[in-house]
Amino acid sequence: MNALFALPLWFWIVAVARDVPPAVAALPKAHVTASRDGLLIVDLRSVSLPAHAMHHMVLQPPVSRIEIPSGGAVYGFRVEVVDSLGHELPKSLIHHFNVIDPEARELFVPISHRLLAAGSETGEQRVPWLLFGHPVQAGQTLIVSAMLENPTAMAYPDARVRLVLDYTPKGRPWPFFHAYTWQMDVLFPVGDKSFDLPPGHSERWYEGSPAIPGNIVAIGGHLHDYGTDLEFKDMTSGKVIWRGKPQTDAAGHIVKIPIGKLYGLLHLGAHIEPSHRYRLTVRYDNPTGQTIPNGGMGVVGGLFTPDRHAVWPQVDQHDSLYQADLRQALRLVPGAARQVGDSGAAAMPSMPM
Repeated sequence: MNALFALPLWFWIVAVARDVPPAVAALPKAHVTASRDGLLIVDLRSVSLPAHAMHHMVLQPPVSRIEIPSGGAVYGFRVEVVDSLGHELPKSLIHHFNVIDPEARELFVPISHRLLAAGSETGEQRVPWLLFGHPVQAGQTLIVSAMLENPTAMAYPDARVRLVLDYTPKGRPWPFFHAYTWQMDVLFPVGDKSFDLPPGHSERWYEGSPAIPGNIVAIGGHLHDYGTDLEFKDMTSGKVIWRGKPQTDAAGHIVKIPIGKLYGLLHLGAHIEPSHRYRLTVRYDNPTGQTIPNGGMGVVGGLFTPDRHAVWPQVDQHDSLYQADLRQALRLVPGAARQVGDSGAAAMPSMPM
């Protein structure tokens, strides 16, 4: 099987000489706690959420940075909102949460690596800890950001976003495969990730090639109400790798998009390679007869295991796309509050055992 059984060479090189952009180093630090039972807990600064406050009101703690206290491999996460006493608040308060590695590169575009993303419908995500884990190292700097909303009639004066990471400490003989998260958005590479949704049937797509060959072992996605499906397709071969159709509640609101588990006993996922072109397409059917401002979005994310001799691509911090994307991620441009990471995609989707 084409997969890595140990950390690739680039990982050790970066561990020795880290190069955090000055704008990232200047961010306030979020509080990180390492528990004895294999958890990393990240708490952002609390905010006040008035009743009936939606995301267009820009309810968000400041973009922050964290430093990983100890190395290992992340195999699961959950995002929650808690009050001052640590009691969990409704999941509907989460519009999106994002973790970005500013020193690594995305698989399909030369921007910062999206380590994970979550929305209110994401829920707890976990992969088999014995098989897969995303490597992290002590001292690694990550960017964390969130946006909240409050569709309820109750105000929450002290709401704190919390990220809980499940991880295997460094030095264990597992996981067997180091699997890296990846993401693709129909509005890649840089800028606003939501678009105005026209009435009737519509679709948007983005097409690109991976920087290195490897296997997609799992894939999930996120779209908004009236979305009919997400499709990830190898345009060179014509093969559809994954198609996700959302599950809705009685009112027609999207509650879940099934996760694509692409590995099995005899194969390690769907192989992709730089010589092929891959297209993500999102389709909508808006029955309202009206254009819905910022009503559309389409993004997929998943886990990727590089081929045995492939080296994960390093980021070029001088690249214009990288710099523009980082400014968006840090909310340094007008309107960036809902841009770049404004996505509920699970970059590390759950996989059935």
